[in-house]
Amino acid sequence: MKCTNITYQLAEDTRRLYFGPLTPGYDLMTKLSGYIDSILPPNAHEIAENRLFISVTSTKNGKNYLLSHFASREDLVKALLASSFIPLYAGINAVDYKGQKWIDGGLSNGLPILSKGRTVTVSPFCGRLDICPENKGRVDIYAKVAKQDIMLSIGNFLRLHQALFPPSQEKMESLYQDGYDDAIQFLLKENWFE
Repeated sequence: MKCTNITYQLAEDTRRLYFGPLTPGYDLMTKLSGYIDSILPPNAHEIAENRLFISVTSTKNGKNYLLSHFASREDLVKALLASSFIPLYAGINAVDYKGQKWIDGGLSNGLPILSKGRTVTVSPFCGRLDICPENKGRVDIYAKVAKQDIMLSIGNFLRLHQALFPPSQEKMESLYQDGYDDAIQFLLKENWFE
């Protein structure tokens, strides 16, 4: 519940700004860092070790990397911030992590698949994924974006706008419920409830 409340608070903060997070002087990354710091337990890096895979993009070569080893809690926080950094939207200077500059992994690989086990694919955009919104259109036209097939639809363009410029809390609560319902539908279809 704390993460949900933080999400609503961050959205409310950006809605108050004339240009949302693009408003000059607004520091999204500092806000995000504070929120992450308030949520993670002291041993978060130990809990996450080889269980959490964080996707980042190197600014040096544009390649995607998955991080799963975190030397400290601060190391984990930096990796999370790097994976959240969308250039211009989140600021100008990419996140410095272990002596290199990193940005959001979704810009180089929007859907990393782990080499072991089954990766359940989840996205807020409709497409060829395990858990995602349903396409309500009649024609399925896809574009390959960052190694992910994204459906070109008005619904997905609206979802992108809502991701960058959050709608009202009431609408966000509705989107949350839609995502929850999509996840339950997937679990039922896969027979993962016992």
